[in-house]
Formats: sequence, C-alpha cells, structure tokens
Amino acid sequence: MIETVQVLGQPALRLTAADGAQATVLRHGAQIVSWIPAGDQERLYLSPIAAAGPGQAVRGGIPVVFPQFASQGPLPKHGFARDREWRWVEGAERGGVAIGVLALADDAATRALWPQAFELELTLSVAGLELEVELAVTNRGDSAFDFQAALHSYWRTDDLKHTRLHGLYGTRYLDTLSGQEHRQEIDPQGFAGAIDRIYRDVAPPLALSSGFGRMTIVTDRDLPDAVVWNPGPDAVLADLPPGDWQRFVCVESAAIGRPPRLAPGDEWVARLSVAA
Repeated sequence: MIETVQVLGQPALRLTAADGAQATVLRHGAQIVSWIPAGDQERLYLSPIAAAGPGQAVRGGIPVVFPQFASQGPLPKHGFARDREWRWVEGAERGGVAIGVLALADDAATRALWPQAFELELTLSVAGLELEVELAVTNRGDSAFDFQAALHSYWRTDDLKHTRLHGLYGTRYLDTLSGQEHRQEIDPQGFAGAIDRIYRDVAPPLALSSGFGRMTIVTDRDLPDAVVWNPGPDAVLADLPPGDWQRFVCVESAAIGRPPRLAPGDEWVARLSVAA
C-alpha cells in the first residue's frame, strides 16, 4: 500500500508492505525519514525540530548527497539533491514488497551551480526486516563528468554511549576533525563525543548494535567508503535539540575518495541494503 501523507509540512509517500513493514519518503530531497521493520520500531533518527523547504536540508533520515560530498568542492555543502523537490515516478507492491521510485533531473537552477545534464533515480523497497535503497545516476549530456555521492544515514540509538559499530578493523580513515589519517585499531568502535571520519575501501557488512538491537548495513562495490559522524555534546545546531546528539549516529555509505566518472549516456548504480 502506498499513501500520500504530509511530513514536516511537505508531501511524502508512506510505503507499507504486506507484512506491515513501513518506509516514508519525502519528495523534498527524496529523503527517507522513517523505516519501521515488520513487528519492530523506528530505526531512523529524525530531529524533532527538523524543518523542510526549498533550499533547506532535513536533519535526519537518509539524505541523498550529490554531486559533492561535504565541502570538497565549490558547490553548497553536500551538493543540491537533498534540498530539491523530486518527482514521484511510480509505486507498486510486488511479492509482498512495497516499492517506490523518485527522480530528479537537471534544470536551469542546478545547471547554474553545476553545468551538467543528469538524471537521478532513487528506488526504495521495504518488506520484513529489510530496507533496500538504490541510487542511479545517468549522464544525459554530451560530455563526461565526475561526481561524489552518499546516502547520509542517521541511525537511531537508545544511548550513544552504549552503541557499537562493528566491522571496520584494519580500515584506513581520514579523521576530518584533526586532518590526520589513521588505521582502525579497535573493533567494535564506541562513541564518546564528536566524531567525523571517512573510511576508505570498506569491506561490508558493518553492524551497528544499540538498544534497538543489531542493524546490518551492506553496501556494494559502488559505495566503497563509509562516513561515521556525530556532532558530539559541544555542537550547536539550530535543527538539533540539546542532548539529541546521543540519539543517533550517522553511518553513511558513500563514493568519495575515487569519484565515479560517467561518459555521456552511461549510468552508475549503487545499492544500500539494511537488515534489522
């Protein structure tokens, strides 16, 4: 079943599978803001004071980062895909799985920022204890382009200090807070304060354990990097209540270090699979 709903004052679609599993996606940014596995509870964090609107990013859920990660280029932070209105393409239920597809194409506003012709397509599928997200990028222009992309997932936790991330031992990472590179020497990774790391060439799966149980995040070869982020207790963010830094951790599936290059007419496809 697919219903039209309102979230943060914006149009959204709620997908419900035959077994009761649900996912809700905003048209604003094609941002998944809720995932409730069958018989389970909310697994994504959405700030209770989040806001959405033209040119505004939503704090929480799974934002789509494209075509630039963070401030690694001349574009606005994390690019522009997360704060644009996407087009609802179709929805269906097949074999008990609820499926939704949204798309975003270049226009005059995007070309003023990034002079490329492109189309993005986000497909989400939900059923049972699994959520799958596919991001496809097509080059619709007549010249090749490079890009970065990420699914900037905010995973809900009971209490960050009891949360552990498994699977990164031995992986090289850039600590963007210090600017230094390191090799992961502990597993699992705990959390005590601000953290902002870009892990390179991650071997899935990663498993996040918290008060809500174990969540396994699997990425294919087209999302080889993982970003682990939490602002910590000293950060002041207008759309995050004091203390709520303890309610989530971002474990993002990304293509950052080696930006994909698309020739005219080519398509790049990456997938994120999550099991509760």
